[in-house]
Amino acid sequence: MKIKNKIKLNGGAAMMVLVFFFVFISLTILMGIVSPAVREFKITNDSFLSKQTYFLAESGVEDVLYRLKNNKQVSGTETLVLGSSSSITSITDIGGGQKEIDTLGNTNSHQRKIDVVLNTATGVSFNYGVLVGQGGVTLNGSGVINGNVYADGPIVSDSSSYITGTAISANSPSISANQTNGMGVPINNIIFGNTSTTQDIAQSFRTSVLSPLNKIQLYIKKVGSPSNATIKIMDDSNGSVGSNIIASGTLSASAVTTSYGWVEVSFTSNPILDTSKSYWIVVDSSSSSSKYYVIGGTSGNSYTNGESKIGQLGGIWDSTNSINIDYYFNLYLGGILGSISGTSQYNQLRVGTVSGGAQAHTVNYVNSTGNIYCQDGTGNNKSCLSQSDPAYVSYPVSDANINQWQLDASSGGTISGDYNVGYAGATIGPKIINGNLTVSGGGTLTVSGSIWVKGNIILNGGSLTKLSTSYGSNDGIILADGTITVSGGGHADGSGTTGSYLMLLSKSYSTTSAISISGGSGAVIAYAPYGTISVSGGASLKEATGYKLLVEGGSSITYESGLTNNNFSSGPGGTWNINSWKEAE
Repeated sequence: MKIKNKIKLNGGAAMMVLVFFFVFISLTILMGIVSPAVREFKITNDSFLSKQTYFLAESGVEDVLYRLKNNKQVSGTETLVLGSSSSITSITDIGGGQKEIDTLGNTNSHQRKIDVVLNTATGVSFNYGVLVGQGGVTLNGSGVINGNVYADGPIVSDSSSYITGTAISANSPSISANQTNGMGVPINNIIFGNTSTTQDIAQSFRTSVLSPLNKIQLYIKKVGSPSNATIKIMDDSNGSVGSNIIASGTLSASAVTTSYGWVEVSFTSNPILDTSKSYWIVVDSSSSSSKYYVIGGTSGNSYTNGESKIGQLGGIWDSTNSINIDYYFNLYLGGILGSISGTSQYNQLRVGTVSGGAQAHTVNYVNSTGNIYCQDGTGNNKSCLSQSDPAYVSYPVSDANINQWQLDASSGGTISGDYNVGYAGATIGPKIINGNLTVSGGGTLTVSGSIWVKGNIILNGGSLTKLSTSYGSNDGIILADGTITVSGGGHADGSGTTGSYLMLLSKSYSTTSAISISGGSGAVIAYAPYGTISVSGGASLKEATGYKLLVEGGSSITYESGLTNNNFSSGPGGTWNINSWKEAE
């Protein structure tokens, strides 16, 4: 009996082991079946939430973009909430007339980020309170410039005048081009920047004199809104583009319009080029089938000192010799050395009273709170520190921009003869005036679109010339083929919204008063690329750019940082263009 009972106990234990083994095998098989399904479900759910987050981030960008385009209120940070999901959008001014929109979407800790860069429809950036050409700057009789001054000519002042920022006088280019090709309507139109194999263009050249490289001009237009391109002067390697960069500068996309025009590019350094060697002008752009450039070209290999190519920098270049093309370009070498000086040992220019200093090839009789950089100097309160001479800086407005504004004005028709605005006031624009424009007698001229005056502009008699409120924070323009005179309490202003400015642009070559502002003030930018701007009688304005500038009689120019992001619209419909749109880390 005892033996029999023992055998029964052992049999029950074996059964239990067998059951547990069966359960374990079953669970293992079940887990093998269920785990992939659960994992696949989780992956699908994560993918759905990720896509949902991405679309919400794009919605945040589109919301802000809509507000900017339609001049609606928008804060530096905007939040969009949809159920349990949200997006936070930040808007940042990044200079050069551009804004960056960053949107971070979040759904249950799933995050996606969109980065968009916008540029203005016709963007113009003024980075200095005063930017003057070879005519230089003269300050007399308590004239004041509050901000930085950059001149491609001499800066001269008496003891009663001063500059609160940095004063820089660069070496100016010669008046005539050393190398040039092309004029008039182009015979050939060369598209580049549209594919990877036609992304860049190159034109070889040789200079005829030993003198510093200063600037180039290209006859160019754009399709869509391409990004800025880099202009590089490269060495030659066996008849093709070499690998060494001699100098570089930026082709601003905002200076290029959809119609042909000469666009100027300056360089960050001014090397002396060897007359016995060939060099290449390379336009290094990005590639987009909808946003690209077109440059004019001549036929018959009209430029005898070089040839042209198209291709990709660092890749394959194809010669255009088979169709006998050379590109439209002008190349300028150095002219007059830059200088800053007081009128005598006892009339010292006071510069850099905020944080700047003086920079020029020659600096004489200058009292600066900042450093003085020069190759030659005498009578200064500090010794010269050595550094390379300042490089020439191009005007922020190109001939192509001016041509576009004239075209915008023509869309509203033409007024024959002179146009006078008196006490009753008037609203006009866009419009061409085939005569003089006079605003006087306490009248108000409201500018509702670009105005092109074929004669002179006279603003006096306590009058007001302002932009329509529909411009919002955008800027507008009145341009004249002749001179512009603001006197007798004449006043010019923007739309009334902070950051809105009215540009008074004269195409006159007058060496005394292409633009003359005597008294009066406002949110005004004075622009005279070929002539002299004269500011006197206690007048004040926001920025001045011209061939020459004279400030005297207690007048002042006060630069505002907002000018670096000017949006000169073609009218109240001026807007923002998308420069780039991408997902960021």
